[in-house]
Amino acid sequence: MNKYEIMFIVKPDLEETAIKKEADNLKKVLVDHKAKIVEEKAMGQRELAYEIKKYKNGYYFLFVIEAEPEATKEFDRLARINENLLRHLIVRVDD
Repeated sequence: MNKYEIMFIVKPDLEETAIKKEADNLKKVLVDHKAKIVEEKAMGQRELAYEIKKYKNGYYFLFVIEAEPEATKEFDRLARINENLLRHLIVRVDD
């Protein structure tokens, strides 16, 4: 099992419940692929360094997980087609 940090940014024009639901859906994808959630942070709304799809703000989330590469590949696939995400990043952490 490898350790990963996953950060993603959700569109700010969604309702608070919809933003939480997006994060929960992405967490469920990881858990369904036998990933262990080590840490989960909702970092709140922050200003973006530059505009993305005409948005200047976004809701940031961070997951630290232990998982096999298949879990992160599935997360990446679903994050790419999710229209409510502005950006996502998956980084493998070496201990």
